[in-house]
Amino acid sequence: MSKRLTLVLGGARAGKSTYAQELASSGERVLFVATAEAGDRDIEARIEAHRESRPAEWDTVEEPLDLVGALEPVADRYDMVLLDCLTLWVSNLLLQGGEDGAGDADIPAEVRMLLEVYERGTASWIVVSNEVGLGVVAPTRLGRLYADELGRANQMVAAAADDVFFLAAGLPLNLKQLSGGAD
Repeated sequence: MSKRLTLVLGGARAGKSTYAQELASSGERVLFVATAEAGDRDIEARIEAHRESRPAEWDTVEEPLDLVGALEPVADRYDMVLLDCLTLWVSNLLLQGGEDGAGDADIPAEVRMLLEVYERGTASWIVVSNEVGLGVVAPTRLGRLYADELGRANQMVAAAADDVFFLAAGLPLNLKQLSGGAD
């Protein structure tokens, strides 16, 4: 089976991670890449719930910022890489320079470099991300910047992906297939 890039999108609590884990279970050797940072008790509880939901035989890398550095040396040891999630990675990159998002992270360049790691490798990848563009426009500059940056990142990954699934209420919809772009 040839490698594939799959993007799994949806809103909060839409079932993205569960669906992505189901897809990833087809791999014999799976690397789970977590981007969350435990900033408060709620996030700590979510991280722990995600840890408990993963099969014990999956390897895990927890990296909030340097995904290229974390993945490049190890990704080819696996059949499948599950990155959960692009949403928090973009947030982490934006907030690297402070709470106002005024850091110097070039998010499109970071996404391009991440996709280059996928292209050079042999493993299939599943990337999980939130679709934040369906709600109201954020009232703050940082909120609008975040939605813009994540939207662009999602578009870049979707353009490179073989499949793009949008989840609502736990139900997947293959957007590439609907648009005539799936293999």
